[in-house]
Amino acid sequence: MEQKALRRVVIKLSGEALSGKQGGSGIDTSVLKATAEELREVKETGVQIGLVVGGGNIFRGLRGASEGMDRAQSDYMGMLATVINALALQDALERVGVPTRVMTAIAIQQVAEPYIRRRAIRHLERGHAVIFAAGTGNPFFSTDTAAALRAMEVRADYLLKATKVDGIYDRDPVRHAEAKMLERVNYDRMLADHLGVMDATAVALCRDNGLRIRVFRMTPGNIRRVCLGEALGTTVSDDI
Repeated sequence: MEQKALRRVVIKLSGEALSGKQGGSGIDTSVLKATAEELREVKETGVQIGLVVGGGNIFRGLRGASEGMDRAQSDYMGMLATVINALALQDALERVGVPTRVMTAIAIQQVAEPYIRRRAIRHLERGHAVIFAAGTGNPFFSTDTAAALRAMEVRADYLLKATKVDGIYDRDPVRHAEAKMLERVNYDRMLADHLGVMDATAVALCRDNGLRIRVFRMTPGNIRRVCLGEALGTTVSDDI
């Protein structure tokens, strides 16, 4: 079923998505350029764009904690990794003509603005892309949760999660060949069945505040297709 184009979205990208063929680490400039071009095309249709980028291609807090680091310290390092990715994406966007603001949850005023909700909304209304970096500014929270929080704060129509699978499956498609992709699912089933793809805290936050989620594969053209109203991937909401 075709849906109308979206007005304002927050898009969650994994850090690994920026690494391209580099094995999940580092930043592939060709992927940056392609992503920026696609986001430019989306912006030209009138969609207001907020972005949250993970930092897993540089440093993942949970991995550091699992190897003996203090969890809070490790998470702060992960937040700084998201800032590196945000600055790289900002540069790529501005090179294709998209005015972009990076807003961080921890103060790094030499390179980015501090996150202020009303200022972020004003940037979006003026046609700027806004990249929300450094997670929530608190350890123990994922960038999925940060994306859900920012999407609700700026009153986005949808939280869009671009990932490495086509959508949400009824079971792990890697281990179960008979797994089926769900076009629609409600929050409670996603949580109760541990359907993965997104952090449970983020899903619960979206459920409690009625924010719809769309999960789809991060391949060229898909962000544009979703923002223009194509029913791609899986929609998570209570309207099931």
